[in-house]
Amino acid sequence: MVITYDLVVLASIVFAVTFFLTYSFTYALVKTLPKRGSVAEDYHKLSRPKVAWPGGPAIFSSILIVELFLYLIYGDLRILSIALVTMIAGIIGLIDDKWRLKNGIIKPVLLILASLPILLLDIYGEVYVPSPIFPIFGSVRLYYVYPILVLASVPIVSNATNMMDVLNGALSGFMIIATIPLVFSLILRADYNIMMATLPLIGSSLAFFIFHRYPSKIFPGDSGSLALGAMFCAIAIVGRVEIIAIISILPAILNSFFILSSVKRLVEHRSIKTRPTILLSNGQLAASKETSAPITLVRMILAEGPLSEKDIVSNILKLSAFSAFLAVMTALLTMRGI
Repeated sequence: MVITYDLVVLASIVFAVTFFLTYSFTYALVKTLPKRGSVAEDYHKLSRPKVAWPGGPAIFSSILIVELFLYLIYGDLRILSIALVTMIAGIIGLIDDKWRLKNGIIKPVLLILASLPILLLDIYGEVYVPSPIFPIFGSVRLYYVYPILVLASVPIVSNATNMMDVLNGALSGFMIIATIPLVFSLILRADYNIMMATLPLIGSSLAFFIFHRYPSKIFPGDSGSLALGAMFCAIAIVGRVEIIAIISILPAILNSFFILSSVKRLVEHRSIKTRPTILLSNGQLAASKETSAPITLVRMILAEGPLSEKDIVSNILKLSAFSAFLAVMTALLTMRGI
């Protein structure tokens, strides 16, 4: 594991350029979207302000530009697969933002398309290795099952991140924290190509967080949440850090599981009729007492009593940090299997 000066300089440039592009594009959208009437209501505030939406194009377009630049430098098909997966998921999300894919099954099925670049590009060179690495035990061969897991994982992870986009700054802050263990793991594995390709995910999320944090000036929409989730998943697959990624993103996976187990069907979180939270007269949020309300991570956080939106997001990010810590510990144990 040798980290050279040139590598540090390039990493700094990649991060800075992605941050600058996302910040600039998002700033432009904050100014222009409301003029076009492209806004969403913030239901968790008493004043119900209209917020610019969707901000996803600023996220996935910035990432796409930088990833293609990295592909030209390294010629690594894995980087190209990350770029294509992110772009396709972002476009599917943008279609959903604009035309509302009401049937809960349509979006997951379409997101299978986003996973295809990983499988198709593997024909021309090694893009993925069908042997995930487990802590202590090492790699496990899943030659015939792994392609099916690839097809399923992008929709699952993308929808999990989509369901985290419920409060100001929750999704963008969560993605920053959840991605750090991936960078750490890839450095340990000396996979500097994919480490470099992971930095735009953090840089873009951080730039967007500046506008997305409380009080939000813009919402990412499905075009943002699906692109971020799909990119995270693609990095995990091509970088061979699947187990570490699962642990790092565990709060989102559990939140998704809670919702699906309580609703008992695939459903759009915005189409759930009974809200899991109630907005109180003092501006705080409380857990819904309705039995038909879905179980969510936010509702569980509010089980002990009402909290402000900022406090809820703070708790989510603390939980994310704990999962990230466990993921880092897992990465250290996984080194034995490399």
